[in-house]
Amino acid sequence: MSKFYIETFGCQMNAHDSEKVIGTMMASGYTQVETPEDADFVLYNTCSIRDKAEQKVYHRLDQFKKDGGKGKRFGVLGCVAQQEGEAIFDRAPHVNLVVGSASYSKLPELLVKLDAGEKRVTGLSLDTDDTFETPLTRRDNPHKAYITIIEGCDKNCTYCVVPFTRGRERSRTADSVMQEARQLVDLGYTEIMLLGQNVNSYRDPSPAGWDFATLLQRMGEIPGLRRVRFTTSHPRDFVKDIVDAITENPVLCNFVHLPVQSGSSAVLERMDRLYSRERYLECIGWMKLSPRDIAISTDIIVGFPGETEADFEETISLLDEVGYTSIFSFKYSPRPNTGALAYGDHIPEDEKRRRLLILQEHQRGIQIALNETCVGKTEEVLVEGFNRNTSQWIGKTSQHRTLNFVHSSDENLMGQYRTVRVTRSGPNSLAGETVSA
Repeated sequence: MSKFYIETFGCQMNAHDSEKVIGTMMASGYTQVETPEDADFVLYNTCSIRDKAEQKVYHRLDQFKKDGGKGKRFGVLGCVAQQEGEAIFDRAPHVNLVVGSASYSKLPELLVKLDAGEKRVTGLSLDTDDTFETPLTRRDNPHKAYITIIEGCDKNCTYCVVPFTRGRERSRTADSVMQEARQLVDLGYTEIMLLGQNVNSYRDPSPAGWDFATLLQRMGEIPGLRRVRFTTSHPRDFVKDIVDAITENPVLCNFVHLPVQSGSSAVLERMDRLYSRERYLECIGWMKLSPRDIAISTDIIVGFPGETEADFEETISLLDEVGYTSIFSFKYSPRPNTGALAYGDHIPEDEKRRRLLILQEHQRGIQIALNETCVGKTEEVLVEGFNRNTSQWIGKTSQHRTLNFVHSSDENLMGQYRTVRVTRSGPNSLAGETVSA
């Protein structure tokens, strides 16, 4: 029986894609192993959002160019596979399989071709009539589960490769999403995260015609489901009905990841983000008015072509105005097939690095101040792990904050919900102790 190893790069969607691939591989007779050295088939599920992530994949492949790769098969999956296509074979001739995310449902027949002796097999269709789901998924976490509700993106942000690697938007039927969610709850899952490149542009293709806010409302009504999260949102399609749904139903977590990318309307226009700073702040205003204290995180790119010092200062001021609980921040890197490649006035690498460090340090101060306000409060956490070095359990609050805590007994808390009093705070996490029942 063949053994396979898979390494995942990138976001939650890639992590869930790997769950689909693992389930399909195991159903096809393969056994998963923990190291590439023990595997007959080494798979890399890739991300191409930034050049650094892409280079990591090629570095991994380079490690097997000589003796280490003898007798092994190699596969490149995901966004780099879709972006580079058969050119991967030229750069890494020992690769045997190149498959984009839209073709995972065809993986069994592609494996049959390899087993029949074909040396190079590809699955690179972006046919939007094909489903992006696979019939078999191996869940990595027994308490939290992902459900992809929409795949692809119809936006054309000038820095982004997603429309070229994931294709155009196509949504699952609401009935299939709800059915999968109920099945997961029956299996003991208590938290579900809804996934999509742009979840709030979800539109049920069936006659029911639910929008994303309606789907959220109905998800929150499923008996036994304790938490519902979602990512990622696009500000252009973010509507007040989403905030209203979160406000009205405590099952829907009071946390929203709303990528802004820049605090400057001029830069947003060059990015073709389809909203201004003012429109973005309107979305933030809806959340600030909610009585549920909705935590907000974001993505920010510094050093986009033409970004002036004044543009950058507008991004810094946006951090103060919004008060993000966390951010994901990156230096701009040119990506294939994107509109920004035609722009002049590129920012020097040293300057991009300087701006990134300033941004991150400023956000660190904001997070320290926000987390300090949590001290003395009690929070419900879903327990996700245990740190043996500190003898602390690790949990996540509804606001997606990490809360490390001590518990008086030796019982196993994994997957349980516990009430924890916050006693200390830091820039990236909270600490506390369980509250006696």
